[in-house]
Amino acid sequence: MKYLSIFFLLSFVIFVAPVEAQIEKLDPEMAKQKKAEDGLAWHDVTEWGVEGRILPDQERKRWFDRFPGSADGTVTGAVWNLSRHSAGMMVRFKTDATAIHVHYKLLSSNLAMPHMPATGVSGVDLYARDADGQWRWVQVARPTSQEIKTQLIRGLSPGFREYAAYLPLYNGVEFLSIGVPADCKFESLKPRQKPIVFYGTSITHGACASRPGMVHTAILGRRFDMPVVNLGFSGNGKMDAEVGDYLTQLDAAVYVIDCLPNMNAQMVKERCVPLVKQIRAKKPDTPIILVEDRRNTNSWILPDRDAHHTANHAALKEAFNTLQSESVSNLYYISGDKLYGTDSDGATDGSHASDLGFYRQADIFEPVLRKAMGL
Repeated sequence: MKYLSIFFLLSFVIFVAPVEAQIEKLDPEMAKQKKAEDGLAWHDVTEWGVEGRILPDQERKRWFDRFPGSADGTVTGAVWNLSRHSAGMMVRFKTDATAIHVHYKLLSSNLAMPHMPATGVSGVDLYARDADGQWRWVQVARPTSQEIKTQLIRGLSPGFREYAAYLPLYNGVEFLSIGVPADCKFESLKPRQKPIVFYGTSITHGACASRPGMVHTAILGRRFDMPVVNLGFSGNGKMDAEVGDYLTQLDAAVYVIDCLPNMNAQMVKERCVPLVKQIRAKKPDTPIILVEDRRNTNSWILPDRDAHHTANHAALKEAFNTLQSESVSNLYYISGDKLYGTDSDGATDGSHASDLGFYRQADIFEPVLRKAMGL
Protein backbone atom coordinates (compact mmCIF):
# COMPACT_ATOMS: atom_id res chain seq x y z
CA MET A 1 0.00 0.00 0.00
CA LYS A 2 2.91 2.30 0.84
CA TYR A 3 4.50 1.77 -2.59
CA LEU A 4 1.15 2.23 -4.32
CA SER A 5 0.75 5.70 -2.71
CA ILE A 6 4.24 6.67 -3.83
CA PHE A 7 3.40 5.49 -7.37
CA PHE A 8 0.30 7.71 -7.54
CA LEU A 9 2.23 10.71 -6.17
CA LEU A 10 4.97 10.28 -8.73
CA SER A 11 2.40 9.86 -11.48
CA PHE A 12 0.85 13.23 -10.58
CA VAL A 13 4.24 14.98 -10.58
CA ILE A 14 5.35 13.39 -13.85
CA PHE A 15 2.14 13.53 -15.87
CA VAL A 16 -0.45 15.93 -14.35
CA ALA A 17 1.72 18.85 -13.24
CA PRO A 18 3.38 19.35 -16.66
CA VAL A 19 -0.06 19.33 -18.29
CA GLU A 20 -1.24 22.11 -15.93
CA ALA A 21 1.93 24.06 -16.65
CA GLN A 22 1.29 23.76 -20.37
CA ILE A 23 -2.31 24.99 -19.93
CA GLU A 24 -1.01 28.08 -18.12
CA LYS A 25 1.45 28.78 -20.94
CA LEU A 26 -1.20 28.34 -23.63
CA ASP A 27 -3.91 30.27 -21.82
CA PRO A 28 -2.57 32.85 -19.30
CA GLU A 29 -6.10 34.14 -18.71
CA MET A 30 -7.09 30.75 -17.35
CA ALA A 31 -4.14 30.89 -14.98
CA LYS A 32 -5.29 34.29 -13.72
CA GLN A 33 -8.69 33.00 -12.67
CA LYS A 34 -8.01 31.55 -9.27
CA LYS A 35 -10.84 29.23 -8.43
CA ALA A 36 -11.71 28.88 -4.78
CA GLU A 37 -12.77 25.65 -3.17
CA ASP A 38 -16.36 26.91 -3.22
CA GLY A 39 -16.44 26.91 -7.02
CA LEU A 40 -15.91 30.66 -7.50
CA ALA A 41 -13.63 32.30 -10.02
CA TRP A 42 -11.71 35.10 -8.31
CA HIS A 43 -10.66 38.10 -10.40
CA ASP A 44 -7.80 40.23 -9.03
CA VAL A 45 -8.66 43.87 -9.81
CA THR A 46 -4.98 44.81 -10.14
CA GLU A 47 -4.98 42.87 -13.41
CA TRP A 48 -7.07 45.55 -15.13
CA GLY A 49 -6.92 48.57 -12.84
CA VAL A 50 -9.03 50.93 -10.76
CA GLU A 51 -10.07 54.53 -11.37
CA GLY A 52 -8.90 57.20 -8.93
CA ARG A 53 -5.32 55.85 -8.75
CA ILE A 54 -3.24 58.61 -10.32
CA LEU A 55 -0.18 58.14 -12.52
CA PRO A 56 -0.50 54.35 -12.68
CA ASP A 57 2.68 53.97 -14.75
CA GLN A 58 4.83 55.38 -11.95
CA GLU A 59 6.34 53.08 -9.35
CA ARG A 60 4.38 52.56 -6.15
CA LYS A 61 5.18 51.32 -2.67
CA ARG A 62 1.74 49.71 -2.43
CA TRP A 63 -0.46 49.05 -5.45
CA PHE A 64 -3.53 50.74 -3.92
CA ASP A 65 -1.77 53.95 -2.82
CA ARG A 66 -3.29 57.06 -4.37
CA PHE A 67 0.13 58.66 -4.93
CA PRO A 68 3.16 57.06 -6.59
CA GLY A 69 6.17 56.32 -4.39
CA SER A 70 7.93 59.53 -5.44
CA ALA A 71 5.48 61.47 -3.23
CA ASP A 72 6.98 59.92 -0.08
CA GLY A 73 9.29 62.64 1.22
CA THR A 74 7.98 65.19 -1.29
CA VAL A 75 4.51 65.90 0.09
CA THR A 76 4.15 66.27 3.85
CA GLY A 77 4.29 63.11 5.95
CA ALA A 78 0.63 63.50 6.89
CA VAL A 79 -0.47 63.80 3.25
CA TRP A 80 1.65 60.81 2.28
CA ASN A 81 0.16 58.63 5.02
CA LEU A 82 -3.38 59.68 4.10
CA SER A 83 -2.68 59.05 0.41
CA ARG A 84 -2.42 55.36 1.29
CA HIS A 85 -6.19 55.34 1.79
CA SER A 86 -8.14 54.18 -1.26
CA ALA A 87 -10.61 57.10 -1.18
CA GLY A 88 -12.23 57.66 -4.55
CA MET A 89 -10.97 54.45 -6.13
CA MET A 90 -13.52 52.48 -8.14
CA VAL A 91 -13.30 49.33 -10.24
CA ARG A 92 -15.70 48.43 -13.07
CA PHE A 93 -16.62 45.06 -14.54
CA LYS A 94 -19.42 43.20 -16.29
CA THR A 95 -20.93 39.88 -15.31
CA ASP A 96 -24.08 37.82 -15.65
CA ALA A 97 -23.63 36.32 -12.17
CA THR A 98 -26.62 36.35 -9.84
CA ALA A 99 -24.27 36.39 -6.83
CA ILE A 100 -21.16 38.53 -6.34
CA HIS A 101 -18.45 38.00 -3.74
CA VAL A 102 -15.53 40.16 -2.58
CA HIS A 103 -12.26 39.21 -0.95
CA TYR A 104 -10.07 42.03 0.32
CA LYS A 105 -7.64 42.91 3.07
CA LEU A 106 -7.44 46.32 4.71
CA LEU A 107 -4.30 48.24 5.59
CA SER A 108 -5.56 49.10 9.08
CA SER A 109 -7.52 47.10 11.65
CA ASN A 110 -9.32 50.33 12.63
CA LEU A 111 -12.51 49.65 10.72
CA ALA A 112 -14.66 52.60 11.82
CA MET A 113 -14.58 55.99 13.54
CA PRO A 114 -16.82 57.39 16.26
CA HIS A 115 -18.72 59.52 13.74
CA MET A 116 -18.36 57.33 10.62
CA PRO A 117 -19.44 53.68 10.23
CA ALA A 118 -17.31 50.78 9.09
CA THR A 119 -19.29 50.61 5.85
CA GLY A 120 -17.91 54.05 4.91
CA VAL A 121 -14.44 53.80 6.43
CA SER A 122 -13.66 50.26 5.28
CA GLY A 123 -16.50 48.95 3.08
CA VAL A 124 -16.62 48.03 -0.61
CA ASP A 125 -19.73 49.61 -2.14
CA LEU A 126 -21.38 48.01 -5.19
CA TYR A 127 -23.42 49.80 -7.88
CA ALA A 128 -24.85 48.56 -11.20
CA ARG A 129 -26.34 50.07 -14.33
CA ASP A 130 -30.08 49.55 -14.65
CA ALA A 131 -31.96 48.91 -17.91
CA ASP A 132 -31.85 52.66 -18.68
CA GLY A 133 -28.09 52.84 -18.18
CA GLN A 134 -28.36 54.68 -14.85
CA TRP A 135 -26.13 53.80 -11.90
CA ARG A 136 -28.12 52.29 -9.02
CA TRP A 137 -26.94 51.06 -5.62
CA VAL A 138 -26.78 47.28 -5.05
CA GLN A 139 -25.05 46.44 -1.73
CA VAL A 140 -22.15 47.36 0.55
CA ALA A 141 -19.73 45.14 2.49
CA ARG A 142 -20.04 45.34 6.28
CA PRO A 143 -16.50 44.65 7.51
CA THR A 144 -15.97 43.15 10.96
CA SER A 145 -12.31 42.15 10.51
CA GLN A 146 -9.22 43.34 8.66
CA GLU A 147 -9.61 40.65 6.00
CA ILE A 148 -13.04 40.21 4.43
CA LYS A 149 -14.12 37.33 2.23
CA THR A 150 -17.87 37.45 1.83
CA GLN A 151 -20.85 37.08 -0.44
CA LEU A 152 -21.74 40.69 -1.12
CA ILE A 153 -25.10 39.99 -2.76
CA ARG A 154 -27.12 37.08 -4.14
CA GLY A 155 -30.45 36.63 -5.89
CA LEU A 156 -29.65 39.26 -8.53
CA SER A 157 -32.00 39.41 -11.49
CA PRO A 158 -30.53 37.59 -14.51
CA GLY A 159 -28.65 39.59 -17.11
CA PHE A 160 -25.18 40.63 -18.26
CA ARG A 161 -24.66 44.11 -16.82
CA GLU A 162 -22.02 46.60 -15.75
CA TYR A 163 -21.02 46.98 -12.10
CA ALA A 164 -18.88 49.49 -10.22
CA ALA A 165 -17.32 48.79 -6.83
CA TYR A 166 -16.11 51.75 -4.75
CA LEU A 167 -13.18 51.07 -2.44
CA PRO A 168 -12.89 52.11 1.25
CA LEU A 169 -12.69 55.82 2.05
CA TYR A 170 -10.63 56.01 5.24
CA ASN A 171 -8.65 52.79 5.04
CA GLY A 172 -6.13 51.33 2.65
CA VAL A 173 -6.44 48.13 0.64
CA GLU A 174 -3.78 45.42 0.43
CA PHE A 175 -5.59 43.31 -2.16
CA LEU A 176 -9.05 43.05 -3.69
CA SER A 177 -10.66 40.33 -5.81
CA ILE A 178 -14.17 39.99 -7.19
CA GLY A 179 -15.64 36.49 -7.04
CA VAL A 180 -18.38 35.06 -9.24
CA PRO A 181 -19.47 31.46 -9.94
CA ALA A 182 -16.93 29.84 -12.25
CA ASP A 183 -19.49 29.18 -14.99
CA CYS A 184 -20.53 32.86 -15.24
CA LYS A 185 -19.35 35.43 -17.74
CA PHE A 186 -16.96 38.07 -16.42
CA GLU A 187 -15.50 41.01 -18.32
CA SER A 188 -13.05 43.49 -16.80
CA LEU A 189 -13.40 47.17 -17.78
CA LYS A 190 -10.26 49.27 -17.88
CA PRO A 191 -10.13 52.65 -16.11
CA ARG A 192 -11.49 55.56 -18.11
CA GLN A 193 -9.37 58.60 -18.89
CA LYS A 194 -9.75 62.38 -18.37
CA PRO A 195 -11.08 62.45 -14.77
CA ILE A 196 -12.69 65.16 -12.67
CA VAL A 197 -9.91 65.87 -10.15
CA PHE A 198 -10.81 66.98 -6.62
CA TYR A 199 -8.17 68.35 -4.22
CA GLY A 200 -9.46 68.97 -0.71
CA THR A 201 -9.85 68.10 2.94
CA SER A 202 -11.49 65.43 5.09
CA ILE A 203 -14.82 66.23 3.46
CA THR A 204 -13.46 65.49 -0.01
CA HIS A 205 -11.72 62.47 1.56
CA GLY A 206 -15.20 61.19 2.45
CA ALA A 207 -15.99 62.10 6.05
CA CYS A 208 -18.58 61.10 7.08
CA ALA A 209 -20.37 59.19 4.32
CA SER A 210 -22.19 56.02 5.29
CA ARG A 211 -20.85 54.29 2.16
CA PRO A 212 -17.99 55.03 -0.29
CA GLY A 213 -20.50 55.68 -3.08
CA MET A 214 -22.20 58.48 -1.13
CA VAL A 215 -19.37 61.05 -1.17
CA HIS A 216 -20.23 63.99 -3.42
CA THR A 217 -17.21 63.16 -5.62
CA ALA A 218 -18.64 59.68 -6.30
CA ILE A 219 -22.19 61.01 -6.77
CA LEU A 220 -20.91 63.48 -9.35
CA GLY A 221 -18.88 60.78 -11.07
CA ARG A 222 -22.08 58.78 -11.58
CA ARG A 223 -24.11 61.80 -12.69
CA PHE A 224 -21.55 62.72 -15.34
CA ASP A 225 -20.61 59.09 -16.00
CA MET A 226 -16.97 60.12 -15.76
CA PRO A 227 -13.92 58.93 -13.81
CA VAL A 228 -13.02 60.80 -10.64
CA VAL A 229 -9.77 61.37 -8.76
CA ASN A 230 -10.23 62.06 -5.05
CA LEU A 231 -7.21 63.81 -3.53
CA GLY A 232 -8.84 64.63 -0.23
CA PHE A 233 -6.48 64.55 2.77
CA SER A 234 -8.12 64.72 6.15
CA GLY A 235 -6.94 67.82 8.02
CA ASN A 236 -4.24 68.39 5.41
CA GLY A 237 -5.83 69.87 2.29
CA LYS A 238 -3.91 73.15 2.37
CA MET A 239 -3.20 74.14 -1.24
CA ASP A 240 0.32 72.72 -1.00
CA ALA A 241 2.57 73.38 -3.98
CA GLU A 242 3.96 69.84 -3.59
CA VAL A 243 0.50 68.40 -4.20
CA GLY A 244 0.15 70.88 -7.05
CA ASP A 245 3.15 69.22 -8.71
CA TYR A 246 1.12 66.01 -8.97
CA LEU A 247 -2.06 67.80 -10.05
CA THR A 248 -0.21 69.22 -13.04
CA GLN A 249 0.87 65.75 -14.15
CA LEU A 250 -2.75 64.65 -14.62
CA ASP A 251 -4.78 64.87 -17.80
CA ALA A 252 -7.80 66.28 -15.99
CA ALA A 253 -11.16 67.28 -17.42
CA VAL A 254 -11.42 69.88 -14.64
CA TYR A 255 -9.73 70.68 -11.32
CA VAL A 256 -11.84 71.33 -8.22
CA ILE A 257 -9.85 73.04 -5.44
CA ASP A 258 -11.78 72.67 -2.16
CA CYS A 259 -9.22 73.23 0.60
CA LEU A 260 -10.66 76.05 2.70
CA PRO A 261 -11.98 73.87 5.59
CA ASN A 262 -8.29 73.24 6.51
CA MET A 263 -7.16 76.83 6.02
CA ASN A 264 -7.55 80.31 7.46
CA ALA A 265 -7.84 83.58 5.58
CA GLN A 266 -4.11 84.33 5.74
CA MET A 267 -3.22 80.92 4.28
CA VAL A 268 -5.76 81.44 1.50
CA LYS A 269 -4.19 84.81 0.65
CA GLU A 270 -0.71 83.27 0.58
CA ARG A 271 -1.42 80.05 -1.29
CA CYS A 272 -4.45 80.24 -3.56
CA VAL A 273 -3.10 82.47 -6.34
CA PRO A 274 0.25 80.62 -6.52
CA LEU A 275 -1.49 77.21 -6.71
CA VAL A 276 -3.79 78.31 -9.53
CA LYS A 277 -0.87 79.84 -11.44
CA GLN A 278 1.15 76.66 -10.86
CA ILE A 279 -1.61 74.60 -12.43
CA ARG A 280 -2.27 77.10 -15.20
CA ALA A 281 1.43 77.18 -16.19
CA LYS A 282 1.27 73.46 -17.06
CA LYS A 283 -2.42 73.23 -17.97
CA PRO A 284 -3.31 76.47 -19.77
CA ASP A 285 -6.80 75.40 -20.84
CA THR A 286 -8.08 73.04 -18.15
CA PRO A 287 -10.96 74.54 -16.12
CA ILE A 288 -10.27 75.26 -12.44
CA ILE A 289 -13.07 75.61 -9.88
CA LEU A 290 -12.43 77.29 -6.52
CA VAL A 291 -14.77 76.28 -3.69
CA GLU A 292 -15.51 78.22 -0.51
CA ASP A 293 -15.61 76.23 2.72
CA ARG A 294 -19.01 75.09 3.95
CA ARG A 295 -20.29 76.82 7.01
CA ASN A 296 -20.40 74.52 10.01
CA THR A 297 -24.03 73.61 10.54
CA ASN A 298 -23.95 75.11 14.05
CA SER A 299 -22.00 78.25 13.11
CA TRP A 300 -25.28 80.18 13.18
CA ILE A 301 -25.03 80.04 16.99
CA LEU A 302 -21.20 80.20 17.20
CA PRO A 303 -20.16 83.76 16.23
CA ASP A 304 -16.41 83.11 16.19
CA ARG A 305 -16.79 80.12 13.89
CA ASP A 306 -19.11 82.01 11.59
CA ALA A 307 -16.60 84.87 11.42
CA HIS A 308 -13.88 82.38 10.46
CA HIS A 309 -15.95 81.19 7.50
CA THR A 310 -16.77 84.74 6.45
CA ALA A 311 -13.07 85.70 6.46
CA ASN A 312 -12.15 82.58 4.46
CA HIS A 313 -14.81 83.32 1.88
CA ALA A 314 -13.63 86.91 1.51
CA ALA A 315 -10.03 85.78 1.06
CA LEU A 316 -10.95 83.26 -1.64
CA LYS A 317 -13.13 85.79 -3.46
CA GLU A 318 -10.25 88.28 -3.36
CA ALA A 319 -7.89 85.64 -4.82
CA PHE A 320 -10.42 84.81 -7.53
CA ASN A 321 -10.79 88.49 -8.45
CA THR A 322 -7.01 88.93 -8.52
CA LEU A 323 -6.61 85.99 -10.87
CA GLN A 324 -9.32 87.31 -13.16
CA SER A 325 -7.75 90.77 -13.19
CA GLU A 326 -4.50 89.13 -14.31
CA SER A 327 -6.35 87.42 -17.19
CA VAL A 328 -6.10 83.91 -15.77
CA SER A 329 -8.90 82.32 -17.74
CA ASN A 330 -11.31 79.42 -17.38
CA LEU A 331 -11.85 79.96 -13.65
CA TYR A 332 -15.10 79.16 -11.84
CA TYR A 333 -16.35 79.75 -8.30
CA ILE A 334 -18.66 77.95 -5.87
CA SER A 335 -20.09 79.69 -2.81
CA GLY A 336 -19.99 77.78 0.46
CA ASP A 337 -22.94 79.23 2.36
CA LYS A 338 -25.45 76.59 1.23
CA LEU A 339 -23.22 73.59 0.52
CA TYR A 340 -24.86 71.61 3.35
CA GLY A 341 -28.24 73.32 3.00
CA THR A 342 -29.65 75.93 5.35
CA ASP A 343 -31.45 73.77 7.93
CA SER A 344 -28.39 72.63 9.97
CA ASP A 345 -29.06 68.96 9.16
CA GLY A 346 -26.34 68.36 6.56
CA ALA A 347 -23.49 67.26 8.84
CA THR A 348 -22.71 64.58 11.40
CA ASP A 349 -20.72 66.80 13.77
CA GLY A 350 -21.21 70.30 12.44
CA SER A 351 -18.16 70.03 10.19
CA HIS A 352 -18.28 66.78 8.24
CA ALA A 353 -21.05 66.00 5.79
CA SER A 354 -23.69 63.35 6.30
CA ASP A 355 -25.11 61.59 3.25
CA LEU A 356 -27.63 64.41 3.07
CA GLY A 357 -24.88 67.01 3.12
CA PHE A 358 -22.95 65.20 0.39
CA TYR A 359 -26.04 65.00 -1.78
CA ARG A 360 -26.69 68.69 -1.34
CA GLN A 361 -23.07 69.49 -2.23
CA ALA A 362 -23.37 67.42 -5.38
CA ASP A 363 -26.46 69.41 -6.38
CA ILE A 364 -24.55 72.70 -6.03
CA PHE A 365 -21.36 71.45 -7.71
CA GLU A 366 -23.14 69.88 -10.69
CA PRO A 367 -24.21 72.97 -12.67
CA VAL A 368 -20.82 74.64 -12.20
CA LEU A 369 -18.98 71.51 -13.33
CA ARG A 370 -21.36 71.19 -16.28
CA LYS A 371 -20.62 74.77 -17.35
CA ALA A 372 -16.86 74.40 -16.80
CA MET A 373 -16.71 71.26 -18.95
CA GLY A 374 -19.06 72.66 -21.59
CA LEU A 375 -21.67 69.94 -21.09
